[in-house]
This record gives sequence, C-alpha cells and structure tokens, in this order.
Amino acid sequence: MGSTTSSNGWKRMVAYNPAFCDITWGAGGSTADLTLEIASKMQNMVCVESMMHLTCTNMPVQKIDDALDTIKSNGIQNVLALRGDPPHGQDKFVQIEGGFACALDLVNHIRSKYGDYFGITVAGYPEAHPDVIVNDGVASPEGYASDLAYLKRKVDAGADLIITQLFYDTDIFLKFGFLRMTGFCKTKIPTEITAALEPIKDNEEANLGFIEETKISRSFPWRRPANIHRVKEDVRPIFWANRPKSYISRTLGWDQYPQGRWGDSRNPSYGALSDYQFMRPRSRGKKLHEEWVVPLKSVEDIHERFMNFCLGKLKSNPWSELDGLQPETKVINEKLGNINLKGFLTINSQPAVNGERSDSPTVGWGGPVGYVYQKAYLEFFCSKDKLNALIEKCKPFTSLTYMAVSKDGDWIANVSSSDVNAVTWGVFPAKEIIQPTVVDPASFTVWKDEAFEIWSRAWAQLYPEGDPSRKLLEEAQNSYYLVSLVDNDYIHGDLFAVFADL
Repeated sequence: MGSTTSSNGWKRMVAYNPAFCDITWGAGGSTADLTLEIASKMQNMVCVESMMHLTCTNMPVQKIDDALDTIKSNGIQNVLALRGDPPHGQDKFVQIEGGFACALDLVNHIRSKYGDYFGITVAGYPEAHPDVIVNDGVASPEGYASDLAYLKRKVDAGADLIITQLFYDTDIFLKFGFLRMTGFCKTKIPTEITAALEPIKDNEEANLGFIEETKISRSFPWRRPANIHRVKEDVRPIFWANRPKSYISRTLGWDQYPQGRWGDSRNPSYGALSDYQFMRPRSRGKKLHEEWVVPLKSVEDIHERFMNFCLGKLKSNPWSELDGLQPETKVINEKLGNINLKGFLTINSQPAVNGERSDSPTVGWGGPVGYVYQKAYLEFFCSKDKLNALIEKCKPFTSLTYMAVSKDGDWIANVSSSDVNAVTWGVFPAKEIIQPTVVDPASFTVWKDEAFEIWSRAWAQLYPEGDPSRKLLEEAQNSYYLVSLVDNDYIHGDLFAVFADL
C-alpha cells in the first residue's frame, strides 16, 4: 500500500478480507511519518494486520531503532526488511556510515535486539534480484544460484516469510517458489502433490486456484484491531456499534482491554472527545449533505429523516460511520421506521436472536459450528413527554430495562449504575460462553456526550448560521433524552409492542 489516506479505498480492500496490508517506506525515512500514520490507522482503526516496510537506504542504526520502537508502541509486529532502492538521483545503493549494507544485516539486527517480537518478512525475486539480471533481462545461472543462496541466509537469520517481487510468468514462480526452494531446502515433495501439479502446470487458472482459500468470518459482532495490545479484547459496550473508529480512538490509551466479562469501565477512563471523533471522509460528508440537509420546518420533518434511513431510502446517517443499513437491521427495519415516525429516533438497534447458527449471514459471528443469541435492543432520542409516556407503558413489561439521560445529565432508569447487561453471546465447541456486547451504564454516560454532540457537529452545522433548520436541530439536541432499551426476554419478548398506541 502506498502513501494514500483514502478511507474509502481502505474499506474496499477490507471487504476482500486481506491477510495483511503492506505499507511502503520512503528512502531514508522520507515518508516515515506518513508510513507510521497509515500503519497505525490500518492496524487500529481499519483493523487489518499491517506490515511496514523498513529499508537501509540513508538509515543509520539509531534511526532504524527509532522506527521499530515507534511501531512496537503502536502494537504493530510485522516488518518487511529491505535493503532499499538507491536514493532519488543515484544509480547504485551506497551504505551510509553507521548504517547497514543489506537486508541480511537488517534481519540480523532486528532479531538480535528485539528477539521474537517482530514477524520479519524478506523479499524474494523469482527472476533474481535486479542487480544480478544482465542486459538480456535474464540472470546467469551462477547469479541466480547466488541470489537464491542469499535468500536462504536471510531465512536462516530469522525471516519468517518471503514475499516476492512482481512477476507475470507463473512458470518462473512455480520453479522459484516450489521446485527450486524445495530442492534448495532438501524438502521431500509427496508424490500426490507432484502428480496433481503435472497436468495443470501450464494452466494459469488452475494454478491460481490450486490452494482453496478458507472462508473468512468475523470473530465478533465487531471487528477487532490487529494491534497486539488488543488481542485479548473480546467485549465492548454496544453504544459505539455504528461508530467503531470512534470507540477505538477513545480507548487507544488503555493499558488493558476488557476480556471475558465487562469490568469497571470507569477505570481506565475513556479518552476525551476531540475533533477526530467528528471527522469524516469527503465522500461521506457529501452524502450527508445531500440526504440530511433539507428544509426542516417541524420535528415531524426530523422524524421523517430518521424513518427514511431505517427504510433504506437514505444511505448515510450522522450517527453512523458505516454505510447504509447493516444486515441485522434489515430484519426489523419496517418496525424501526414506524417508531421513528412516532418520534422515537433510533440510532442503534439489534433484533432478538435465539440460537441462530453462528455462520448466519445476517447475525452470525465467531465462525461455524456455534450458536449465537441476542436480546432485542433499541437506542433512540425522544422528547421528555414521549419518554414519560414510554416509561408508563413499560411498567407491565417486566422484561424491559431502560436508561435515559438528557444532554445536561438528567438520569432516569430502572437499573442501577452497576448493572451490566450482556446483550449478545455465543456458544461454541470447547469454549466458554463468549459475550462480546454489553449494555453498561457507566459507558452510557460517556457515550451520551458524543451522541448529543453529533446533533450539532455532524448535522446542524451543515446548515448556515441562523438557518431555521439549524435552530430546530439545536432545540432537539438540548431538550431530547437519549434512551437505551433492552428486552431481556429474547425467546418470547416483543420489544416493539411497548410502542403500540404511543
């Protein structure tokens, strides 16, 4: 991956479930800051394993160590160790004073100083390194053998993975990556493999499909960062379900992450709100402007915006970093549309699930051969009058628990501040029950500041100052309550029944 900060491009790549993202490094660290920024975002925000290039070009040892220490502190473990190209304007690589002469030196140094912390990748050249390729574009047999021997020395020094230079001739790669390397390492090839390869050796499509890729599924209802510091994280509050980047940014400073069961979320504390939580890609800002900046003459016009999003008529939402409706939302989207039209403006929801297969394309997570469960959940804004009416209607529904809070912190709830409620869990072979999503009152009080701020920062401010629509949104922000509502009866409950006749 080159020096691009296009979040839309990242999302398109992530959709294909890449094993890792490769991020280039400018000669002498000329793009060091950008490389480190992209690697950190890819690892922590986009949640894809990152591999950062590191070269010897114009890099003294201290500068190399500074780069390694920085990525280590960001939880990045993978490095592509390269000699590097000559600096711009030079024809040949020249070792600088206090630097390394080749990738082998760099591999030796990383292993010597950092032990097994880093996974080290090195470059392999199916057609030989450019330095040993002669004028006719082909390396001599001696040069090729020498290059292959050097590659083995890098592996012996501690490299874990070989990544190849670009090639177009698959026969060359097959000889390099399979026949030559297995011969060089004296690896015995089972006869069934050679027999399977022989009839398809000239068939490019068959070669590309020789190894069938494993179907990848999500480990949790949310995507966990590839950061090594978060490898044990397996539970989150539900409130940031549609704003995962914001949640990650506000918890980056934690020394440890909740695992097993949600503990005291007040320690460590969430990071403060900053401009970062309200930044958005240009394309998303344009879509929000197209879909949400319309004349608002009454609160009913606000209700209609929310309803249209729930019905799939709008693709953007100020309270979501995601694109359009999520698969499980579509299960209940018409019911959501109905309550939004009544003035219960939903920003988060999930349907009840009772033992759905874990590979379900709609609600599944955790891989195959398991079963997942969910309590029905709604999170919405509403006026104080509507909240009072809803609370009265909740009294006969003993399975319902709720929390409501205003922008100024007025708190109304039928749960205590320490009642943490698991609303998603899964059962898998040879594992304890996994409960990756909870409703946590302490986190809700943190989230409410962000949720209310979105009214102004992500919607009202899209209108000019003094615009009546902007004023209407600011009035809603200052007078509405944010409500979290759970139906704990995930077998027979009907969360939407409480909204009838309201």
